[in-house]
Amino acid sequence: MVLTELLLRFFYSPPSSFFISAMSIINFASLANSGFMESKGKNIQYAKFFNAGSVKTSSADKKAKLSGRIGMLIFYSPALLASVASFALFPDEGLRFDLLRLALTIHFSKRVFEVLLIHKFSGGMEVEAAIIISFSYFASTATMIYAQHLTYGLPEPPIDLKYAGILLFLLGISGNFYHHYLLSKLRTEGDKRYKIPQGGLFSLVICPHYLFEIFGFIGVSFIAQTLYAFSFTLGTLFLLMGRSFATRKWYRSKFDNFPENTKSLIPYVF
Repeated sequence: MVLTELLLRFFYSPPSSFFISAMSIINFASLANSGFMESKGKNIQYAKFFNAGSVKTSSADKKAKLSGRIGMLIFYSPALLASVASFALFPDEGLRFDLLRLALTIHFSKRVFEVLLIHKFSGGMEVEAAIIISFSYFASTATMIYAQHLTYGLPEPPIDLKYAGILLFLLGISGNFYHHYLLSKLRTEGDKRYKIPQGGLFSLVICPHYLFEIFGFIGVSFIAQTLYAFSFTLGTLFLLMGRSFATRKWYRSKFDNFPENTKSLIPYVF
């Protein structure tokens, strides 16, 4: 009871929606499990982990594959469309809702921009994986927007976090973009060799872009102040912890001179 009262100071009352409650549990469990599986070496088949450490079989060779650029456009485009469409589907539902969908629109617009103009790709991905990941982004985004819609007319949480959320979101998206830019400068056009990243926070952690992505999603959950947004952010934290752990392990296996003091995600800690 005390915990419930404490949570209700920070979040809207959970809506009487079985769908949102179920999605909160499913999304968190799915993301956390994905992070655990990646930490154990069972990586999503894209980017540098495509077929990494595995022997191709004839059945795997026959699976349809996409270029990295096309695959990642498939990842993000439906979620971006959902964010933009929400302005027409749910007009005039208050500042908080507008800030949330604006943040999601900026987030996915930035990702599409990076895919088109920033990132350099050396690998590919399976069509099946691209479709699954794309649906996951779309479903999570649409559910977060719908969960916010269900708060319309409800009393605001006693502790207002949306302005702190705006600052965290801006910090996260700018830091994420900066470190993606540094990664893009590691290789010239046509160069498919991987190198140890330099600059920014790369001397402290191998995945500072993930660290700032977490800041960004904490900002989003502070803007929303719904339990669904919080569960999604917590699941994302576990996912990126597992992915950063796998990334550091991959770099250590490829580079004998990888700095031992460079952590996975959190400077000096993890």
